[in-house]
Amino acid sequence: MRLLRLAATLVVLAPSAFGPSPVAAQGNPPARPVASPMDEVKVVSDSTITRRNQQVTIKGQTVTYDVTVGTQPVWDENNKAVASMFYTYYQRTGVSDRSTRPLVISFNGGPGSASLWMHIAYTGPKILRIDDEGYPVQPYGVQDNPHSILDVADILFVDPVNTGFSRIIGEAKREQFFGINEDIQYLSRWITAWVNRHERWTSPKYLIGESYGTTRVAGLVARLQSSHWMFYNGVILVSPTGLGVERSGPVGDALTLPYFTATAWYHQALEPALQQRDLDQLLPEVEQWTINTLIPALSRGGTLSAEERDRLATTYARYAGLDAGPVKQYNMAVPTSFFWKELLRDQGLTVGRLDSRYRGLDRTDAGTSPDFDPALTAWNHAFAPAINHYLRDVIGWDTDLEYWLFGPVHPWNRQNERTGAQLQQAMGQNPYLHVMVQSGYYDGGTPYFDAKYTMWNIDPSGRFQDRMEFKGYRSGHMMYLRKPDLSASNDDVRDFIRRTMPTAGQPARQ
Repeated sequence: MRLLRLAATLVVLAPSAFGPSPVAAQGNPPARPVASPMDEVKVVSDSTITRRNQQVTIKGQTVTYDVTVGTQPVWDENNKAVASMFYTYYQRTGVSDRSTRPLVISFNGGPGSASLWMHIAYTGPKILRIDDEGYPVQPYGVQDNPHSILDVADILFVDPVNTGFSRIIGEAKREQFFGINEDIQYLSRWITAWVNRHERWTSPKYLIGESYGTTRVAGLVARLQSSHWMFYNGVILVSPTGLGVERSGPVGDALTLPYFTATAWYHQALEPALQQRDLDQLLPEVEQWTINTLIPALSRGGTLSAEERDRLATTYARYAGLDAGPVKQYNMAVPTSFFWKELLRDQGLTVGRLDSRYRGLDRTDAGTSPDFDPALTAWNHAFAPAINHYLRDVIGWDTDLEYWLFGPVHPWNRQNERTGAQLQQAMGQNPYLHVMVQSGYYDGGTPYFDAKYTMWNIDPSGRFQDRMEFKGYRSGHMMYLRKPDLSASNDDVRDFIRRTMPTAGQPARQ
């Protein structure tokens, strides 16, 4: 039955009704959203506004586009609206045939993070004002993005329930939204309804997710293909999570070492013989030592001789920019939190979790972990004013709702995490489907070598490696905040889309 498009004013509970704050993949647990002065907040669940004939210059070419912001309900199995979902849609104008025009559907992570990060800092036609390394500058606001992928694809940015301006309606049950598989289930229904409304069934389609958003899109592509018969050309995983791939014990302990090396190299904390080498030369050596020496040695545990243990600790410390003593005390399983505190301790500084180029100042130099993540602090400083200014003042979305960068979505049901296996199965079912991974070398939240391991092991038979690719950048979790990587990473997405568009009449055949 076709759902009627009725613009209705519905009531959602005040933020205080939603329980504890999330642990956002973009950072440490943020402050809980405060309640509105009102006991209840009204939200329009099915409404849009469009700004037409906007322009941006991309790669030297003028691109004209329409931008639509709005809400579309989430309906339950009884066609009852249970949530209001906010989105922003960019559509290039002057395109005569949408059947060949790619559509990119974009999510951020958390769980509990809105879509603003990639929206106004990566692929969209507007980006926030920051310096070339990603630090906030005033006055806050947005500017044109000359690297946007809007020249090659239309883009839909989606705020999941209880993020951005998206809210639960009335007494709808929280548990139907907040979990790995619950999230995938309701979002697949919502995307299908959105594609129906906007007549994009024949368009080549791509999903892009960042951080926990990679868990989301890996599961979504499988769900959309198997339950909604909507097939995709590509999935882009930006700073991916583990996707349910097992890595406990020695493997998990070892995989962070190449990230340690990259971070120490950036801060010039390595010994001269290593420091003078380029990162592209150094990292492959550390990766090979990690796989061929460190993991097998850690697997032997207490059976290592004293001499072997000393040699292992010495090499590990050399690659990590640390002293061998603490490395040996941790049995060569150095926690990332200790590394962030220890690397620059003698300078009175810490390094960031999500982007280890950032440096922080703690109350004391003592301790085994930093007081805060200086990267996330800088990002919140820049993003919150920019997204509110853009949506409210520039586009004109009129609401008293607070835009939740990080919304209350916990407890989050993490049972039955199979998204990596689901992504692999989706590739098996769809010969058109390709995967690209983008990672920053200085990301300590979702380390780049961990992402490589994930890609190797969701495809243990090696049957899909020709449809998978990895791109690394000299920045952190949001690699696009560094100006050279903003250009390079968008070019990589643009090239990925162009290469994964089948020629006219090309059959989907293994």
